[in-house]
Amino acid sequence: MTHPLPVAVPRKGRPLEAVLERIADAGRTDELDALADQVSNTLRYEKSVTKGSIEADDGPYQRLAEYSDPEEPGNPEFTLLRDDREGKPRRIVFDAATVTIDGVELKLVGREEPFRALRTHEFALGFDSADLVLEEVVGIRPTGLAGLADVNDRIDPVDTDVRVVSGLGDTVYHTLMGRPEVLAPGRELDRQFLAEYEGPLCISPRYERLVTAVLGTDTLEDVEFVYPDPETSEEAAIADAGMGVYLTVTGSTARDHGLVLGEHLFPSETVVMRNTAEDHPHLKRALALFDGLSAESKLAV
Repeated sequence: MTHPLPVAVPRKGRPLEAVLERIADAGRTDELDALADQVSNTLRYEKSVTKGSIEADDGPYQRLAEYSDPEEPGNPEFTLLRDDREGKPRRIVFDAATVTIDGVELKLVGREEPFRALRTHEFALGFDSADLVLEEVVGIRPTGLAGLADVNDRIDPVDTDVRVVSGLGDTVYHTLMGRPEVLAPGRELDRQFLAEYEGPLCISPRYERLVTAVLGTDTLEDVEFVYPDPETSEEAAIADAGMGVYLTVTGSTARDHGLVLGEHLFPSETVVMRNTAEDHPHLKRALALFDGLSAESKLAV
């Protein structure tokens, strides 16, 4: 008897929703559509409770008991974690679900950082944000990265057996932005401009390695990283610094701060990953399920 293929997935947020939507698209069944909707709606509600936007009638343990039904193996399971917010509130997050697509049985297992679970060989297959790959294992070079297609070439095989297979297309971008007066007339706000720029570049502290990998050390030679004050929004801090990199969807709030949107530097996208040292009877068929992606997102492993 072949056991389901364990697949590491995020516990919450946009990356988990992207995975569930992709699985629903691949399976093309009402059951998988319902699973994606149930998990996404539950976690959006729980996020609102954790943030204090709404107040729940029942406590977290009562809600957890309502959501998880161990008697029904096809239903999703949830669990409680301590959130990072002040007071460390308990937050309900995704734990597990078993799905079958075209005869391939997958056991989706929630992990806080699926990429790290693949790195430690707990899983052969998983999904996580491309950002985490850049933050942890992509090599820093004089030249930068243009997109996902460059990522595997920058991974040291001695460092990890994990490789990016493809992206899911849930793309938002790390975007260059700055005040108009920083730009010379007629200049584009892009990597070439930044290579000639001397001065502060405001970024989130957690993205220092990512931004360095994406832009390359040559471009950043005369640039000084500065960071937002905890009490200041990132876009307001970029406006104060004059130039910065921000993870943006539409750019509307950036314009509210008088900022010009520049080049999309790198896609913050949920990616399919595999540990090339691990195998499973269902692995090749599972990878084929995620083959219906745009050419821009596919990578050779």
